[in-house]
Amino acid sequence: MALDISLIKIFENITSRAALASYHFVGKKDKTAADKAAVDVMRNLLNNLDIQGKIVIGEGELDEAPMLYIGEKVGTGQGLEMDIAVDPLEGTNFAANNLPGALSVLAVAEKNNLFHAPETYMNKIAVGSNIPRDAIDLDNSLKKNIYNLADCKNKDIKELTACLLDRPRHKKIIDELNELKVNLKLISDGDITGALLVSNEKYGVDIFMGIGGGPEGVLAASALDAYNCNFQGRFIFEKENDIYRAKKMGIKELDRKYELSEIISGDSIFCATGITSGDLVKGIKLIDDKYSSETLVTHKNSNTKKVIKRTENLTSWFQSPIKYGVKGK
Repeated sequence: MALDISLIKIFENITSRAALASYHFVGKKDKTAADKAAVDVMRNLLNNLDIQGKIVIGEGELDEAPMLYIGEKVGTGQGLEMDIAVDPLEGTNFAANNLPGALSVLAVAEKNNLFHAPETYMNKIAVGSNIPRDAIDLDNSLKKNIYNLADCKNKDIKELTACLLDRPRHKKIIDELNELKVNLKLISDGDITGALLVSNEKYGVDIFMGIGGGPEGVLAASALDAYNCNFQGRFIFEKENDIYRAKKMGIKELDRKYELSEIISGDSIFCATGITSGDLVKGIKLIDDKYSSETLVTHKNSNTKKVIKRTENLTSWFQSPIKYGVKGK
């Protein structure tokens, strides 16, 4: 059963309102309060939908997160069954310190079509839709991937740009990329955004790579699937407890390399609203009694890939939440 295109507006409303709630804490040096504000609003609005939703990517497991935890049921319990992945505040440090790139993110897919990722690291690689699927691979050497990428894009290696998190664990990768004369875009946080920068040539990023969050990998894959991009991920388990949780979630092959089609399948909707302005969308703006937001949305079945710009009277924010009915096709 496909996700009706009308759901785009409904889920865009949820992320934009969660973003607005978090925005009130931007620059206040309190990332916990900023995150909680977004979580509270997102959960409240999800629970007002006539859906049978299940959180598969959330704020943690039940013993770690009181709200939007992995496995939590959301919605009224009536209507369409769906898997939901959320990151109410992607970039908590960005919001707390009023830095670019904070987002409120949500992805939905048909039931059992969105990967239940454990709270652990993932080694990732992503390239645009114009690259053959067998050209770039996690099991290739970095040098081979870069040479293949240059050939596919008909570019000199010195014209390529690689994006990755600026972390000590990536020193070897960074050194090798420097030796190859590849341009670097190093990001301090926000690897959902980093991965999505391969989706359009206008962002100037040819490849995203490196180790980041596993849940963030699934969320990024939800959007990259709509763009027909290439993505691979492999979970990294550093602690025995991580392995225990992974097996509890049904992951048997701990070193398995996951293709995009194994992470998300079927129809899907992705929404990412800017809290502070970044590469993908502009952040929340307050002008007099109005607020404006920008949300990147994708819907696979309708081939929707666009930025929705919303301007709304702030008084509507303080009104009781609207109860939405969601009907499946």
